[in-house]
This record gives sequence, structure tokens and C-alpha cells, in this order.
Amino acid sequence: MSRSVRCVPAVAALLLLAVTGTACDGGTQGTAGGSGVHDPYFPQAGNGGYDVGHYALTLDYTPDTRHLTGTAVITARATQDLSAFDLDLAGLHVDSVTVEGRGARWSRGGQELTVRPHDGLSEGETFRTTVRYSGTPRTLTDPDGSEEGWLPTADGALGLGEPVGSMAWFPGNHHPADKASYDITVTVPKGLQAVSNGELTDRSTKGGRTAYHWHTAQPMAGYLATVAIGHYDITRATGPHGLPVVTAVDPAQAGASAKVLAKIPDIIAWEEYNFGPYPFSSTGAIVDRPDDAGYALETQTRPVFPGAPDTSTLVHELAHQWYGDSVTPASWRDMWLNEGFATYAQWLYDEDHGGPSTRKTFTRLYDGDHEEIWAFPPAKPSSAAHISDSPVYQRGAMVLEKIRRTTGDDTFYDIIQGWAAAHRHGTASTAQFTAYVEKKAPDKDFGEIWKDWLYGDGKPRHP
Repeated sequence: MSRSVRCVPAVAALLLLAVTGTACDGGTQGTAGGSGVHDPYFPQAGNGGYDVGHYALTLDYTPDTRHLTGTAVITARATQDLSAFDLDLAGLHVDSVTVEGRGARWSRGGQELTVRPHDGLSEGETFRTTVRYSGTPRTLTDPDGSEEGWLPTADGALGLGEPVGSMAWFPGNHHPADKASYDITVTVPKGLQAVSNGELTDRSTKGGRTAYHWHTAQPMAGYLATVAIGHYDITRATGPHGLPVVTAVDPAQAGASAKVLAKIPDIIAWEEYNFGPYPFSSTGAIVDRPDDAGYALETQTRPVFPGAPDTSTLVHELAHQWYGDSVTPASWRDMWLNEGFATYAQWLYDEDHGGPSTRKTFTRLYDGDHEEIWAFPPAKPSSAAHISDSPVYQRGAMVLEKIRRTTGDDTFYDIIQGWAAAHRHGTASTAQFTAYVEKKAPDKDFGEIWKDWLYGDGKPRHP
């Protein structure tokens, strides 16, 4: 629920200003945007009433003290008349908030930063909000027990955001449904590197500190933003069509990572052949130490790995650049559209590189002792704690194999390539996917696949 702040008599205003900033003018029109977009698993994630177009983040971090100073300039468009709106921000101290250069009142409650502009915002109006903040960023614990947010490392820090961890290090509209372009500038002590998404456009050193400016032109969901601070061996190569390939590897992992990371151009070329044109302007990887994070993550353009990845994991995370990063789930219930597709990419890669066919992999899972796969249907995870469980990954991939068997290869590849093209740089739901499949193959019956494999409880009777 939105927490709007009403005007108060002058006697009480001094106390309120200590919490919220400048006083309101009493003439604000419109209504407050909603706090949360009612996601089925993370109802407080994201906010209503506006759509973000661009984030300009300026961060300064000192690993020794774990102190972060940040300025977030958020350019957005009002989707209704607004008297107030919310931003997601967990922890950290808010120093000031302005909207269109004028001081705005604000309040905090849980993960919500509620902002009341000096003047109301009209539907369709583009406005700029500047939040200055500081403090020690939090490491958050997911419902499944894994850690995200801001993870201190041996020589720096790692910002990881899936599903809602990005709110630990910058304020924003942190739901996959709202994507934006980004400029992220990170200043760190000289001798350390700061790596992020997109392309490095500037680096400068002054007063013993170095600033790195990274630019992401294509829309990105907040959970896919990353910052990696530490000592890295930076390697630049060229992929298909001159695509820049930038890898940042912790020196302790350099030897173990070199051979597999050298495969990135070939993997991208293989994935382009199968999935269509690569959707972004650069690619690569960030490899930290195994203890720095407990999982690999498909951060946009530059996936993060906890130690040297194997080829299959690299294929998986790079496939997410199409399925998950470019075509982003409309809600966290649609997670199988990320993980089922990326898992099936691993199966396809094995099939094309001397391993078992996708049919054999499917049969092995169906006939094997893998009860966890049937715990819930891939399109309906049982709770937020299970959106990354086996049914989402393996059974999600099995749904795609069932579609392939039903349509044949030609139509199947038309479907998966067309899906990536039709929703490029956008968001999409499971309902949109099933409708798309049926449109592409109108003469086929997918009723059993949707009923038993995608939405059905338990193990389907027929493989």
C-alpha cells in the first residue's frame, strides 16, 4: 500500500521534515502510484504509476570500509496523474530526493521509498528523480536461502539482483516488467577494477581513485544489472559480426577459466544459428572466486560465474541473453520461460556436439528416479522459494521437447527464433507463449502438453 504524506501545520512540520525533507505545497493533484505490482511471488516488487526509461547510477565504493555513496538519476514517464510514487530500496540512508530539480518529500517503510513531488505529475509526463544515498549495502537472503544484493568479496564486492537484490544498492522500479537503459559509473580505490553491464565508455583516475563508466543501451530489467569490484584480468576479443567480447576474471581463476571462456565466440555463433541474432551490443563473462557467490547468474551481456564455469553452464547463461534478458518474464511465475529455454539450450548443444540427443535426455529424466522434477508444474511454482527448482528447469525443458516432437524441427525452430524476435527487448508471459505456439502451428493439438506438462500436477502418464 502506498504511503502518501499529508501536509501538516507549521508546528508539526519541523519534526516531519527531519524524516521526509522539504514541505509540500498543498496543490499536488492526482493519486499515489501503487507500491508493488502484485507479482504472484514478490507482491511488493516494482511500483505502479510510472515506467522507467533510464537509470544513471553514480557509485563510489571503498571495500575496506564497505561504504557506498550513490546518486541515482531516474528518468521515467508517468502512466497516470501522480501525487506520489514509490521506489524500491532496501537499507541504505537516503540523503536527499529531488524531482525535476525541486526538493521532494519522502518517507521510508520496509523496502519502499515513497516520494511526493513538489508538484503533481501528469499522465504521459516525463520526469527525472534524483536520489542521493549512502551507507553499507545489505546482503539479502532469498526465500530459497541463497544470497543476493550486495555481496562483499575478498577484494571488493559483487552486486547480484535475482530476483529483487538490486534494491540493496540502488533505488528503482525493481520488477522484470519495467526495463530501462543504464549508465553505471563506479569509483573505486586505484588498482581495483569495476566491471558492469554493456560497454566501458570511459575510465579516469584522480586523487587515488579510478572511475569506470559502463553504458547499456538496450533495455535491461533491474535484476540483471551487476557491478563487480575487485582485481580482475580483463580480456577483450571479437565474436561473430565483430561483437565485442569482454571477460573479467579473478586472477586466481584465470588458468582454470581460459580454455572455456575462449569458446564464447563459437558458442554465441552456435546460439545465433539456433535462436536468431544476438540481441545485445557486447557479450562476455565475469568470473569471481567460488566463495564469492553460490550460483551463476545471467546478468545482461556479461554473466557472472562463481569460479571457472564448465561449457554446459556457459552455454546456459549465454542462452539467457535471448531467453530471460532480451525476452524477460512478465512476472516471476513465468520463470520457466527463462530456465526451461536455457536448459533446453544445453540439451541442444550436447546433441550437436557429440552428446546424447534431446530425446534421449528427455527419456532419461522421464524414466529415471527424479521425483523432484514432478513436484509442481513449471508454469506454477509452488512458492517464491521454488522458482529456481528442478520443475522450472528440467521439466520446463521437457515442455519444449514435447513441442518439438509435435511440430517437427522446421516449425519448432521457427517458434523459438520467432519468439525471441517478436518480444526482443520486451517482456512476455506464459499465456503469450502458448498462444504464439498455437498460432505458429494451427494444425497441431497442444492441449495435452499445456494441461499435463506445463500446468498439470504430478508426473504425466505418457512421455
